[in-house]
Amino acid sequence: MRTATLGPAQRAESLAAMAERELDVLVVGGGVVGAGTALDAVTRGLSTGLVEARDWASGTSSRSSKLIHGGLRYLEMLDFALVREALKERGLLLERLAPHLVKPVPFLYPLQHKGWERLYAGSGVALYDAMSMARGHGRGLPTHRHLSRRHALRVAPALKKDALVGALQYYDAQMDDARFVAALVRTAAAYGAKVANRARVTGFLREGERVVGARVQDVEGGGEYEVRAKQVVNATGVWTDDTQAMVGSRGQFHVRASKGIHLVVPKDRINSTSGLILRTEKSVLFVIPWGRHWIIGTTDTDWDLDKAHPAASSADIDYLLEHVNSVLSVPLTRDDVEGVYAGLRPLLAGESDATSKLSREHTVAHPVPGLVVVAGGKYTTYRVMAKDAVDEAVHGLDLRVADCVTEDVPLLGAEGYRALWNARARISARTGLHVVRVEHLLNRFGSLAEEVLDLVAADPSLGEPLQFADDYLRAEIVYAASHEGARHLDDVLTRRTRISIETFDRGARSAREAAELMAPVLGWDKDQIEREVEHYEKRVEAERESQLQPDDHTADAARLGAPDIVPL
Repeated sequence: MRTATLGPAQRAESLAAMAERELDVLVVGGGVVGAGTALDAVTRGLSTGLVEARDWASGTSSRSSKLIHGGLRYLEMLDFALVREALKERGLLLERLAPHLVKPVPFLYPLQHKGWERLYAGSGVALYDAMSMARGHGRGLPTHRHLSRRHALRVAPALKKDALVGALQYYDAQMDDARFVAALVRTAAAYGAKVANRARVTGFLREGERVVGARVQDVEGGGEYEVRAKQVVNATGVWTDDTQAMVGSRGQFHVRASKGIHLVVPKDRINSTSGLILRTEKSVLFVIPWGRHWIIGTTDTDWDLDKAHPAASSADIDYLLEHVNSVLSVPLTRDDVEGVYAGLRPLLAGESDATSKLSREHTVAHPVPGLVVVAGGKYTTYRVMAKDAVDEAVHGLDLRVADCVTEDVPLLGAEGYRALWNARARISARTGLHVVRVEHLLNRFGSLAEEVLDLVAADPSLGEPLQFADDYLRAEIVYAASHEGARHLDDVLTRRTRISIETFDRGARSAREAAELMAPVLGWDKDQIEREVEHYEKRVEAERESQLQPDDHTADAARLGAPDIVPL
């Protein structure tokens, strides 16, 4: 089984190798589209580099609704092509590419009007299922069903009786978005891509009009590298315009940021065996099962402030609570909220001021020779975006290049996952871990769970749960630093795990234990451990303060009160 380790040594080697000889393709941006582009390029036989200024998925790709879906509301907008494309991708991910990471999830859609609404919504959901089946990738999910009000209330007793006259139940899929990106990056590295996070592009190399590479600053070590490449792909999402400015041109299109916030509440606060999808006056609201929690989201508002740390205001939180409470028999309060996170969608600017009406389609352009730009789109269709970006880059290469093969390239951990899942009771008996712990590891790492279990075998204390975040084993913290490219405490508590949004203390009580586990892997001394813990605590404090502010500007100012991560 092919694997790759993204530890400190591998990062240093990748940076040196990228500067040593000209690459075919250099990808800038380590979100889902950039990581997918690197995987697409390297599996076509191209020498490939991937750099990310912060951590993998630290922008939009770790702050989504965590759904892999066709997009029912795009069907209502008659955007059949986008839905058809997304449903195909959903099926590929569920069945072939990442069955360990992408899982089916049921949703209940309450009906509020008798007669016409059941016919109208039912026809839409039936078409959704039919389009999925027609692509040959929908057999992994149950089809929709119509429920009476009594049946719907058995499925979701949390709903007010007068909030519905009946319901529809259908299936989509979900994943941990940041973990998915980490798996994409590791898969690209396994096929030979050179990858480095905390490596910021400070400018492009030019020969006349042509872009021939980039200047890359090692944010950790302080060195700067000249990375030459025949084609550079700008996959920086909401930072697209900023990156384009480095070549003296905004480019052929403009990317606007739309802020979406989500709340996380404990599972026992909403009595339901199914997720919920609710209509609002602006868009739709999801209540999504998430382990021992629910994710409630999202908002959809224009954002032109700090892109690195978008802030959720008190008004955002009130908006979500007000709308979800309109259908719940026992309303949620601020005290029920464990976590809050805000993300920015990269939308291609249109003529409408309403961000919910801006395009979720993606665009690929070649604004100057040697530079390809890919922007827009949605998480589910990242693989299509990556394919289109590499196809465009190939036009600028003077060599014959194979077609895209990522439809048949499973992510690391997918191969052998189902066999190990079937053997989970035996793995439990062999390791001494409860079978629920084994299932947890398999659903986070797939067949690479064996690498985590090897750490436990070598040091049984790593088989213990974290003291204040007992969903996670101590071994997972060590593995994040040694194998998954985590460089800082924030990387682990926010993205390799979800402790920052799954505990009422936002991970503050877990910070020191996690930092001490990471320290031997990353070579931290006591001073660095203190800096990491202090930085994390200040980040949590600033986020809490921002969530008390009345509007975006005051929330943004409060969030910026915490300094960014200090280099090692």
